[in-house]
Amino acid sequence: MLDGFLEAYGTGLASLVLGLGLGLAFGALAERSAVCFRRALVGSDRTEAAGVWAAALAVAVGLTQLAVAAGWVSFEGHRFLASDLPLASILVGGLLFGAGMILARGCISRHAVLAATGNMRAAMTLLVIAVIAHATMKGVLSPLREGIGSLSVALGPHVTLAALPGGAGFWAALLTVALATAAVRSGAGAGRLVMGALIGALVPLAWIGGTILAADPFEPVAAQGLSYAGPSADALFWLIAATSIPAGFGAGLIGGTLGGAFLSAAFGRRLRLQSFSTGPETARYALGLR
Repeated sequence: MLDGFLEAYGTGLASLVLGLGLGLAFGALAERSAVCFRRALVGSDRTEAAGVWAAALAVAVGLTQLAVAAGWVSFEGHRFLASDLPLASILVGGLLFGAGMILARGCISRHAVLAATGNMRAAMTLLVIAVIAHATMKGVLSPLREGIGSLSVALGPHVTLAALPGGAGFWAALLTVALATAAVRSGAGAGRLVMGALIGALVPLAWIGGTILAADPFEPVAAQGLSYAGPSADALFWLIAATSIPAGFGAGLIGGTLGGAFLSAAFGRRLRLQSFSTGPETARYALGLR
């Protein structure tokens, strides 16, 4: 059936559908469970929130490695396995993302979920993030990104934990058990932990679907994980240039997340229109300063 769909509609539409389906599931689960890494760090219920996040990561790591072992997912040639580690990009990008997440009161996926429930502050923050992400990937900030990215460290075959004694299976199992134990001991309710685990399961599903589409000999599509920086930029680019470029995985993921979160909030009667109260507040949110 999949071969017939790909033959009739192509991998481009299949990639869009994959992103849309994953986004719908993520949006609904994230809105209901309130999963958020920032909340796990500084939220009033950070212990429980950390448990939900740990449950998601445990399932994501464990099932992804099982999918790799089964041959359903291949990272061969992927930038994740490049022998040169872009250390400067990781440090600078990680610090900027972490600081921005705290100041803006949420990461990109969290803002997408909140925007769908009627939070105009989150919607504007999401738009600003998409613009800056696009400028960094393909616009005026791309030379700066490339310059920072050129500062790398050659690790050779030791670029992943798989190169350590025990191999990938041992380290994946160790991480999975440790995270699952932390999740169970966090005190989070069983329902939220299950939803966190389901969110984690979306990660290997994204890789499996992407690997299938990347294997198409006529119209291969690069496999993408369940991330939101690149997709937010792709969705914005498609939104303003839809007659020139087709919608792909990124547009589907963002659109699906908005739709899934909206439906979840609507059924739970949690839709609430929220906006800015003052001009300075608008400027603070645009700059990521709350």
